[in-house]
Amino acid sequence: MDSFAAPSTSRSPVLSLDDVNKQVEILTAEYAAKGIPLSGRILHVTHYLPLTVSRTPSKSGVLSPPLTPPVRPADAVADPTVDAVTASATSDTLASEPESVSGNTQPPATALSDRWSLGPRWGHSAMVSGIQSLRAVHEQIVVGWTGDLERGATPSGEKVTVPTSSVSPTDRAELEQAIRAYQPEDEKKDKEGATTRTTYVPVWLEDNVAHGHYDGYCKTTLWPLFHYLLWQDVATESASADEHWSEYVAANRVFAQRVAEVYCPGDLVWVHDYHLLLVPLLLRQLIPDAVTGLFVHTPFPSSEVFRCLPRRQEILDGMLGANLVCFQTYSYSRHFTSSCIRVCGYESAAKGIDNQGHVTTVAHCPVGVDAVRISKDLLRPGIQPKLEALRTLYEGKKIIVARDKLDVVKGVVQKLRAFERLMQDYPEWIGKVVLIQVTSPALTDSPKLERQVSELVAHINGEFGALDFVPVHHYHQTIKKDEFYALLSVADLAVITPLRDGMNTTSMEFVLAQELTNKSPLVLSEFMGISSTMGEALQVNPWDLGGVAAAINNGLLMPKAEKLQRHAKLYKSVTTHTSHTWAAMLVHMLLAQIGTEHTAHSTPFLAKDRLHTAYASAKRRLFLFDYDGTLAPIVKTPSMAVPSPEALEALEALSADPLNVVFIISGRDSAFLEQHLGHLSKLGMSAEHGGFMREPGQTTWSNLTEQLDMSWMAEVEEVFKYYTERTTGSHIEIKKSSITWHYRSSDPEWGLFQCHQCQDLLENNLAHKRPIEVLVGKKNLEVRPLAVNKGEIVKRILYNHPEAEFVFCAGDDKTDEDMFRALAPYTTNSALAVLEAPFGVSSSADGQVTPPVELALRPEGVFSTAVGASSKKTLASWHVTTPHEVVEHMLGLVNGDGKSSL
Repeated sequence: MDSFAAPSTSRSPVLSLDDVNKQVEILTAEYAAKGIPLSGRILHVTHYLPLTVSRTPSKSGVLSPPLTPPVRPADAVADPTVDAVTASATSDTLASEPESVSGNTQPPATALSDRWSLGPRWGHSAMVSGIQSLRAVHEQIVVGWTGDLERGATPSGEKVTVPTSSVSPTDRAELEQAIRAYQPEDEKKDKEGATTRTTYVPVWLEDNVAHGHYDGYCKTTLWPLFHYLLWQDVATESASADEHWSEYVAANRVFAQRVAEVYCPGDLVWVHDYHLLLVPLLLRQLIPDAVTGLFVHTPFPSSEVFRCLPRRQEILDGMLGANLVCFQTYSYSRHFTSSCIRVCGYESAAKGIDNQGHVTTVAHCPVGVDAVRISKDLLRPGIQPKLEALRTLYEGKKIIVARDKLDVVKGVVQKLRAFERLMQDYPEWIGKVVLIQVTSPALTDSPKLERQVSELVAHINGEFGALDFVPVHHYHQTIKKDEFYALLSVADLAVITPLRDGMNTTSMEFVLAQELTNKSPLVLSEFMGISSTMGEALQVNPWDLGGVAAAINNGLLMPKAEKLQRHAKLYKSVTTHTSHTWAAMLVHMLLAQIGTEHTAHSTPFLAKDRLHTAYASAKRRLFLFDYDGTLAPIVKTPSMAVPSPEALEALEALSADPLNVVFIISGRDSAFLEQHLGHLSKLGMSAEHGGFMREPGQTTWSNLTEQLDMSWMAEVEEVFKYYTERTTGSHIEIKKSSITWHYRSSDPEWGLFQCHQCQDLLENNLAHKRPIEVLVGKKNLEVRPLAVNKGEIVKRILYNHPEAEFVFCAGDDKTDEDMFRALAPYTTNSALAVLEAPFGVSSSADGQVTPPVELALRPEGVFSTAVGASSKKTLASWHVTTPHEVVEHMLGLVNGDGKSSL
């Protein structure tokens, strides 16, 4: 993903839901033909289950407080016969807000034997409807937290909860069975095309972990950051951005373990939103072969904002554990990619991020609403009378509607100020237009914001109102569904202008409602995740009060023909980019990952028992180590990559054994190797990718490039100088047999772009004329002779030690693949191996041709080991994840326990 390559401006054809489903069927059939197992199940990991859990009142003994009445009576499903559930559950009319604060009152112990009631949880309707739509082709398993276990409310209205720790194993098993059997009313009524049902699997979180995770880290650190509000803007001065990190980690770990418990081979796993950003990596550690996707429903900030997060590295590593990370817009995906490159220093790949060999694809897919269901709801008989009443009430006036949560990022204050500007700049609208602003309670109470909004409404009404005219009508309450749809239908203009938002359903519901009435225009903030799919809306910068006022004026004065034209395109977009299409696209994109080379290849973790057995039985052993990234971690300043005491201990102990031959095969020059490893006299070393060699027990280096034409180095140096002058922070490293251009200290995206340009120039204008090859390494570009590489050194060592029965070879980057390639023939073929004389030893001193040798090596004695992820594309047969593990295995061979004696 090249940052300096502009994204394609040609819009890809919009696929219908049927088209996407056909592509899913084709992919599934292809994998079945190839023998790739698919279970037909999709595991959705969400913070909340789409249901609430509450105790039914006790019928005897100590009386329980009365149950909480429905929060949204119009939204509750009318069902006069709500039965409590034991082995099975039915939906009741309880509505619960996820952000409600639980009370501390504990029910009496006898209440634990009571039965439970399950009901729908309101919110996240787009995600839930998308998941349910997949029942037609896949079995759905939703894994999520139950929320607080409620037990009615106190006389003052405060909710009473059941502490999770007080629920006995028996009650927990009973409730879990009830939740698994739960079936929402929508699912019961929707029989068209559904071949399977959705199963709900609860995650049990201790109360302190659950609230520290959600009310703590999610809402006070991640949510503000993702909406471009640093936490000090929304928290107290003493608050710390790290305060609830431990609860966030603990909750994510519990979620990952729960998924692992219900996972079956061939399942697809989709993790949803910012509450669970660590789950992909934790799940990969538990199930390396799991195909996992992560969809982030919120915005993702630019790298300059994201880098302020203290736990930025852990969050990005957690996300990169997925095979696919998906966002709502291209800009969000670019911000994520830029953060990975700039903040963490990871390499970009063709379609994503390369994190130590594991490639995570980065994509975007817009979310929509359930257009079919909303269109049916708009025909409810209770809407039309309310619509007519609103027309009568505001007869002769233009009606502007808006609905937002009363939250700082929703831009209600800026919207009211823009409306005030409308009255000032276009006074002809005074007395002729009204703004109906509905605000619902936010996730956290903000008395300061409520007071500010109320004062601003009063100011506008006092300035521009009259006895018979009130310009702003503000309703801070949850309104009934019929009233809401009546408002959307009667409006002459809708103004949805959050300062930053991901998914916003109100704008899409407005377009669907207007299809039946006025075809009115829509003023939309450009800082929304859905703005890219609603190009025909009047898009504005919500901070530009004059611009918003002008857009409102244009919308109110818009000719009917333009209204119809804009609405037709918006309606097509809303009915095409639905929640059902979004869900099907997620399945298609995740299925496509199975066929990629990075997912198809999985290298097993180095088998300790097999390694020890082969080591103990061999009469001669070879150890071949790369240095950077294998024995020492990669560092920003190459000169700081010094070997650890444990690494030196392992090398000294291995080389001291007369049965062992130990070599360091590095791209470093001989001076560096001598400085840090020269005191190990029995250690063999190869420098500059095989250009120079020092045999074990010797002090002099032999130059293997003496007979090669090295005149090309001057030409390459001139090219490198050109790019060094234009890339701040880059430098040239000239060795005796190769030349390297480093850009690790440069701007990562600009450096990578310049690297690609330089590589293209060298390959097209120089490499085909000279016996050289151009290698792209980690933050560097190297040019070396074709005849000199690490593979040739491995062959030379094998040729000189044909009696070796054990070979351990470890490396981490592309240059080390030459070593693995040289060993590859001996990892599969158990027949007697014959090795031809390699370059440099093909003729003896007297001119005689050196004959081939027979090797004692067998496949069970070869341990080619890549350092990095198991999904890393490599020719190695085994893998470890870090340089520390390489050293640990070596210490295990010499000490027996893998521990240092230091």
